[in-house]
Amino acid sequence: MNSAPVDTEAKLLRAKERLYVLGQSAGWGFFLLMQLLFIRFFERSSPAGSTMDMVARIAMVVAMGLLLTHYARTPIERWGWKEMSWRKLFPRIIALALLLSMTWSVLGYGFTYGVLQDPWPKGIHPFALLLISILNGAIMMVGWLCIYFFYHVYERLQRLQVEQLRLAASAKEAELRALKSQVNPHFLFNSLNSLRALIEEDAPRARESVTRLANMLRYSLQSGQLETVPFDEELRIVEDYLALEQIRHENRLQVRWEIAANVHGHPLPPMLLQTLVENAVKYGISPRRSGGEIVISASCTDHALHLRVTNPGDLNAPTSHAAAKAGSSTGVGLRNASERLKLLYGDRAKLTLLAESPERVAASLIIPLPEVP
Repeated sequence: MNSAPVDTEAKLLRAKERLYVLGQSAGWGFFLLMQLLFIRFFERSSPAGSTMDMVARIAMVVAMGLLLTHYARTPIERWGWKEMSWRKLFPRIIALALLLSMTWSVLGYGFTYGVLQDPWPKGIHPFALLLISILNGAIMMVGWLCIYFFYHVYERLQRLQVEQLRLAASAKEAELRALKSQVNPHFLFNSLNSLRALIEEDAPRARESVTRLANMLRYSLQSGQLETVPFDEELRIVEDYLALEQIRHENRLQVRWEIAANVHGHPLPPMLLQTLVENAVKYGISPRRSGGEIVISASCTDHALHLRVTNPGDLNAPTSHAAAKAGSSTGVGLRNASERLKLLYGDRAKLTLLAESPERVAASLIIPLPEVP
């Protein structure tokens, strides 16, 4: 189960090692090339037959520098310098560069003038030449360390960005689950009220309501872990909900369906259409003695799923959808629906509540359809 992340991490580590080897080889190889070109330029002033010896010695000195910088990574890693800020890191870079340069110069001069017994250049004081060599080497080591730490600082910034994206995704998922947990009790509360009104009046209808409520609860539990569900599944639950409400409201609740053939199977967030219908019943039918008609329409145009639920009502009335808009106890459903859409689709989805006419209120929903590969 965890092999994929491990393999990805191992591949990333190998890629970083290859990049390091390539950088070391290119950097020190370029330095060696510059030294060889310098020798070639002054070849006439060199003693006869000494060019190849000089090339071998310079190659040896360059190899020493490469090995010093390579093994300097071990104390850098052990001391935790990669995680330090530049303010703390810069003086350490200077100190380490001087130490590496001194070691490099002592090894280089010891090898050249101690092991190989080369004659010391005339007219040059040994300490002056050693000091110049240390300063030049320190400049090179500072450059190497800066490039090395720049790479790791950039990598650390990338890790922080990935971590921030991961935290943002986790927060988004947690928030979405919290919103879902608010939707489900909201729907259950209204459904149980409908069932309670039927138990003593009509036992067969109560049993039918229990069956429909069981279907809704099963759907709620199964879809709670899903971001989207097929439109047909959501439609069946809406039908169960309205059948339950029609038993309670009887002839006061009329339903008209306007479902286009091209919407079946398209995805939408679970309990979303049910929330719109539930609010239409709550604020459009229940407050009216004569009840009214709810119209549920769905179609696909402009690569988006368009849902529309209309019902009798007045947005300016205190007991209408205005209560939901203001955030009453049951009106939390529409607000949560809007927040869920924003989390899932950003600005590409839209939920609006408006007065279709003086006596009609419409809730319109636009959900972008997934791109077809």
